[in-house]
Amino acid sequence: MGNLKRKWMAAAGALVMGMSIAAGGGKVMAGEKYKDIVNVAHRGASGHAPEHTIISYKMGEKMHGDYIEMDLQMTKDGQLIVMHDEKVDRTTDGTGLVRDYTLQQIKQLDAGSWFNEKYPQHADPDYAGLQVPTLEEVFQTFGKNKNYYIETKSPEVYPGMEKELLRLINKYNINKETLLVQSFSAQSLHIMHELDPAIKLVQLLSYKSNAVITNEEMAAIKEYAMGVGPNYTYLNQEYVQKVIQSGLEIHPYTVNDKETMQRLIDWGVTGMFTNFPDLLAEVKKGK
Repeated sequence: MGNLKRKWMAAAGALVMGMSIAAGGGKVMAGEKYKDIVNVAHRGASGHAPEHTIISYKMGEKMHGDYIEMDLQMTKDGQLIVMHDEKVDRTTDGTGLVRDYTLQQIKQLDAGSWFNEKYPQHADPDYAGLQVPTLEEVFQTFGKNKNYYIETKSPEVYPGMEKELLRLINKYNINKETLLVQSFSAQSLHIMHELDPAIKLVQLLSYKSNAVITNEEMAAIKEYAMGVGPNYTYLNQEYVQKVIQSGLEIHPYTVNDKETMQRLIDWGVTGMFTNFPDLLAEVKKGK
């Protein structure tokens, strides 16, 4: 049984236990339920530092994030880099599509100064001139036993992305017990599943109105994935409980205030993405 499965079982057990405890024991129960929530540092501690930089990932670690979360894009010369957008414009001083840049050209971009301009309250002179990391550099920096949560972004734009991802996972002997690969593309996750059924997968979902999921949808997802990652905005307790009872994990994104974190945990989520892993760490401690 993997760590996440164990955590889920523990959370589910705690939930059942809590329901049978008299009101007086509620405080103990809250601690149990909160403790096992998976704290995913979204793009690193991206509320505090430039997203998808080594500094941001290290900060996420210091702030008790359980996972380093990465979005992958692919360069012109087939290298996997960590960047959220298909274009370099928002998070660097360059313009245009990642796929039109070689890795050498990507490395010349400044991936930190934009953050200082946009978030002066968190600005740091050290952020100016930060480089866009390759997936390989992240693996080299943090090692094989770090928890990685990796998204295949726009896989239809980058044929062979999954194969290259798996090559690097194997090259660096990344711990597959804790590794999670996520995507909005079911096709990309199916490719990963065929390449290596041992890799745990999470189906990302995006809702534009009240979130509803059918038993059929959950059954289809369970054939290849162990969890879902919906946007939290339109979730409700009924949805969360339905997913949990089906045996799937649920990690909503991207939750940046304590009140929402507490509400989602009370509804039964097993983890969540946040730009402020320090806030979720406090919520987990009951602060």
